[in-house]
Amino acid sequence: MDLDPELAALRPLGGFFVLRTLPGTAGGEPWRLPTLADGYDGYDGYDGGTADPRRDPVALRVATVGERLRIAEPRVAASLAQQGLAARLWSAALGCAVLYGRIPDLDPRLLRWDARATAPDDLWLAEPRPLPGDAATLAATVLHGHLEPLAAALRARYGVAAGLLRGNAGSALAATARELGRWARAHGRTDVAARTRALTGELFAHPLLDATGTRTGTAFRRRSCCLYYRVPGGGLCGDCCFTRPPRSAPPSPLRSSPGGASG
Repeated sequence: MDLDPELAALRPLGGFFVLRTLPGTAGGEPWRLPTLADGYDGYDGYDGGTADPRRDPVALRVATVGERLRIAEPRVAASLAQQGLAARLWSAALGCAVLYGRIPDLDPRLLRWDARATAPDDLWLAEPRPLPGDAATLAATVLHGHLEPLAAALRARYGVAAGLLRGNAGSALAATARELGRWARAHGRTDVAARTRALTGELFAHPLLDATGTRTGTAFRRRSCCLYYRVPGGGLCGDCCFTRPPRSAPPSPLRSSPGGASG
């Protein structure tokens, strides 16, 4: 079916999947927010200086995550911030693909970003321009359109390893697929479950995702760690490569994050 102006079909999936759309005329608070493109482009010509959260939405998101989770290490906050955004983007895109058969154009210039807000008030789409809902378009939209430039920024600014960031992307996709599968089973939507499995399988065959972890059914065991164990009171995620926290962190329980950002 065609995309509707408010992407209303996403609402029953839960707030993490919802993507708010902006009014047709300019004006109002969301229009004053920076775009995701502003965040990615803000790293052009990085010279080793310190990010200013007041002007840079990526730095603001990392600082916000660090404050809320009491994280002393910027690298850890950057990893978790990236994972959360990856989960939001996968959720909106894959949710639309399986429910509508199409996805909205998520060009970074069309997405306004409130870097201090939580889902679904963090992202605002200017208008839902329809694109095909196939795996190639999903990869081009989310992986190449967002996660690659975001990863480049976080590597340059915070020194986060490329493999860790790819693992976060794979973990977020796997979690999104699990949530869609649970919803489909609960509502008798075998068609949604089948499309979710097919698209997720194709996406994990992509060169940027195929080495991120091992999939067994809906379970995913990643080959890298998102560093959540370094959060005060944190622990290991359900798909972590470790079986117990490394010695540098005190033992703590496994984490499970419905809706996406586990890893």
